[in-house]
Amino acid sequence: MIHSMTSFARESATTDQGVLTVELRSVNHRYLDCSFKLPDTLRLLEPRLREQAGKVLARGKLDCMIRLQAHPTNSGELQVNTEQLHKLLAATQIIKEQMGDASPISPLEILQFPGIYSAREQSDEALQKDARALFGRALDNMTQNRRREGDKLASLVLDRLQQVESQVTATHELLPALMQRQRDRITARIADLRIEVDHNRLEQELVYMAQKADVDEELDRLDAHVSEVRHTLEKGGPCGRRLDFLMQELNREANTLSSKSISSNTTQNAVELKVLIEQMREQIQNIE
Repeated sequence: MIHSMTSFARESATTDQGVLTVELRSVNHRYLDCSFKLPDTLRLLEPRLREQAGKVLARGKLDCMIRLQAHPTNSGELQVNTEQLHKLLAATQIIKEQMGDASPISPLEILQFPGIYSAREQSDEALQKDARALFGRALDNMTQNRRREGDKLASLVLDRLQQVESQVTATHELLPALMQRQRDRITARIADLRIEVDHNRLEQELVYMAQKADVDEELDRLDAHVSEVRHTLEKGGPCGRRLDFLMQELNREANTLSSKSISSNTTQNAVELKVLIEQMREQIQNIE
């Protein structure tokens, strides 16, 4: 299957610590480049998430943002260390007996003393497990979107390939008549000038001009490259770089065809080929 590198996915889930949201965005890139924005409690997950993405994606710039919207009532329960509290109260009583006029200590001041209370910590391990599962769901969703978009891109490329084949076939059919027309034009010009020529030398020059204007090899290579593009699309998988290379080869042959053109018809065909190749190249830039 062909996959696009441009996609988006968003998944949310309610956890014990709040609402967890994963957003994934990907665009085309030369290789796989992952960027993560995570809450502090999930920063340790980044290597695992990066590895998880690498198993599914081959190319593209992936931006992942994970947000945690905590429950207002889930800020953590305070637990008082009664043993430490009794020790502190006993110590303050001794001080009060020694000083006599010592001002009473307030409950808030007692809470500020180290070890008097602790907040019930929620499980970061459970949150990380939920985040990994949610990231996996978002990644699956993104992969499906990339595949659907890839199918559309492949269809567009195949449509342009068919038009390229039509242009190549039309040019093939034009060549014999064009070569004969060029030969007739030269012989007619010589006849108009009424000059004596060496017929052997004339034939050599005509053969040389025919060879110089011959584009059969370029057209055959165009056909070969078109077949290779089709084969690559049918094979599927991460093939964007190979397709991009084939577009360069197609464009090179189209340029040579244009430079050897001996009529407006072949020039027009060469221009149309270059337009079609450029349209394919633009679509292939997004193929993984």
